Amino acid sequence: MTAIERSRTVAVVGAGTMGQGIAQVALLAGHRVLVHDVNAGLAADAVGIVRERVERMAAKGRVERAEAADAAARIGSAATLADLADAALVIEAVVEDAAVKRALFTALEEVVAPDALLATNTSSLSVTELAGGLAHPGRFLGLHFFNPAPLLPLVEVVSGFATDPAAAESAYRTVLGWGKTPVRCADTPGFIVNRIARPFYAEAFAVYEEQGADPATIDAVLRECGGFRMGPFALTDLIGQDVNEAVTRSVWESFHRSPKFTPSLAQRRLVQSGRLGRKSGHGWFPYGPDAELPQPHTAGLEEAPEKVTVVGDLGPAAELVDLIEEAGVAVTAAGSGGPYIQLPGEGQLVLADGRTSVEFTDVVYFDLSPDYRGATRIALSASEDTSERTLAEAVGLFQRLGKQVSVIGDVPGMIVARTVAMLIDLTADAVARGVATAEDVDTAMKLGVNYPLGPSEWQRRLGRDWAYDLLHHLDERCPGGRYAPSLALFRLGYAEDAADGEEAGAGADGQDGGGA
Repeated sequence: MTAIERSRTVAVVGAGTMGQGIAQVALLAGHRVLVHDVNAGLAADAVGIVRERVERMAAKGRVERAEAADAAARIGSAATLADLADAALVIEAVVEDAAVKRALFTALEEVVAPDALLATNTSSLSVTELAGGLAHPGRFLGLHFFNPAPLLPLVEVVSGFATDPAAAESAYRTVLGWGKTPVRCADTPGFIVNRIARPFYAEAFAVYEEQGADPATIDAVLRECGGFRMGPFALTDLIGQDVNEAVTRSVWESFHRSPKFTPSLAQRRLVQSGRLGRKSGHGWFPYGPDAELPQPHTAGLEEAPEKVTVVGDLGPAAELVDLIEEAGVAVTAAGSGGPYIQLPGEGQLVLADGRTSVEFTDVVYFDLSPDYRGATRIALSASEDTSERTLAEAVGLFQRLGKQVSVIGDVPGMIVARTVAMLIDLTADAVARGVATAEDVDTAMKLGVNYPLGPSEWQRRLGRDWAYDLLHHLDERCPGGRYAPSLALFRLGYAEDAADGEEAGAGADGQDGGGA
């Protein structure tokens, strides 16, 4: 099935911010657009707002004047649902209430042509459930745009249980033709982004609840070490604590209260206190003209060691060897054992692996980064038993590399590493269950929430066993199922082991044949 022709009408029901944005996208793609709202005045206002936006784009040279004038003539408001009869696609963007949406689509079925597609922009409700009462559920699907729709490229194309594959393909091609980046996904709680993104918030909140670090420090580590655009505390303040907590709770309930998605008690208390974020003037952080944002913990200056010994292959942190040498610190390599960096005082510097410093003699853990060269901050964790000299040498070493250092509590898996491991695990599980392809998950997380890497890209970079091993260690220390590696992640490691074995076997056979 092909994309909907540009000559056909696209209707948007719901004249709020999201409805306006979707209408603008369809309009600039060349369609005639009709906007309907139960409040006729709001629909007329939405049409005016979209026309003004297009005019501003023309004034800035982003669209041609003639194109803007043509677009202004192609958009209008519809007083009744009956006025949408010739629409080839109707996208709903009304209140997030299942009963309201079901009633709307039942009424639309009586109006539109048999070949018209019906789509919901829901972010949290089941597409399958919304289609349950329709006479022709095969043409019904989800088109989840992200706000602001004209600017953000991602659209989740969601197939319900009864969605006809041809209808989903037509919607996919239509959105692609509009200049968006669509991803296909099945109708499961949270779809792709809101399902996979839960650990980004949950692990940060868990570290805070464990008294590992304060919100400003956790945000700084995820930004400046992990490469994420915003920290989860600032981001949820922007989204609204009530909104973010409601999505988390909805996903948790939909997955039968799986420990993988357990909401944060600290965030619940924030919502109960009315500290909802920017919109209320206070969330995790204070806002307003006189507000002073708290600063992340940054260690004082320490003297760097003159030499270190790198024991074994540092794997995901191997880049540090070059950085240390470039900083003028002598590096000696020891091939067996490890992996860790031996400091002059006999302490060890170890990449976060899901274990705790208190379990070992004089170990300081450092956090994961996708780009140690570009990172401006590194988190270190140590126990009360860690010697002052070892911690000072670890801090000084990273300061010599030009990094700010945040020393946090003895948190298993640290901050970035445990977050990434959970993202990898949820992605492996979702892919194994047919929610989406690994490629579409990566695309969704990078475009929808600006992650530095997609979870599968992380997994390939870190190695097949990295996330499994870290989560296994975390599960031992924090039992209850939250960190138990999924069967999909377990199988993924075995599948890659088998593939490597076949390659090694083929190479050996070839060498034997040539020798004969």
